[in-house]
Formats: sequence, structure tokens, C-alpha cells
Amino acid sequence: MFRRTFWFGTGVAAGVWATTKVNRKLKQLTPDSLAATAANKALDVGTRVRDRAVGFALDVRDNMAQREAELDDALGLNAPVDRELPALRHHTAIENSKDSKYVVDDHATYSYNRNEDH
Repeated sequence: MFRRTFWFGTGVAAGVWATTKVNRKLKQLTPDSLAATAANKALDVGTRVRDRAVGFALDVRDNMAQREAELDDALGLNAPVDRELPALRHHTAIENSKDSKYVVDDHATYSYNRNEDH
């Protein structure tokens, strides 16, 4: 009688265990659960891609600054200037026609024919 009770209990335990496993798997395979799992994986992948892209951009920026410094040194752009720069000269861009030595004829007629010069 003890054997029968042992095997009955073992069968009940195995049945409960198998039913629990099957129910968990069925819950994982529902459309809502599959969508949530896919969304979580997509977020994880997106985060990894973003982190790698930011790291790549920072590496490019650092290497670009380093290369720019190398080129500046090679071209002598970082060298100190030994001579003084000349003083700034101020010239008027347009002179007043009354003060100018050139006289503008206000009564002249101009042709607007564009083919005239060719």
C-alpha cells in the first residue's frame, strides 16, 4: 500500500509540475507577451546601437582634433609671430562726388541693350 501511495504522490507532483510549465509557456506565447518581449529586445538593441554610435562619434571628434593639431604644426600655424603687423589703413569705400576729382555726368543716356557689348 505504501508503494501505491508513493507512486500516486509522484504522479500528482509530476502532473502539477508539467501543468505549471505548460501554463508558463502558453503565457509566454500570447500575442501581448510576444509583443512586450520584442519591444524589450528592440529597446536593448537600440540602446546598444546608440551607445556605440556615441562612442564612435566621440572617437572621430578626438581623432579629428588630433589630426587638426598635427596639420597646424606641420603648416606652422601654431608658431608665434615674430614681426609686428602693419597699422590698419582706413579708406572710404565710396567717395562723395562733390569732393571727388572725378565728375559724374548726371545727364548721360545709357543704353539698356545687353547685346550692345557683344
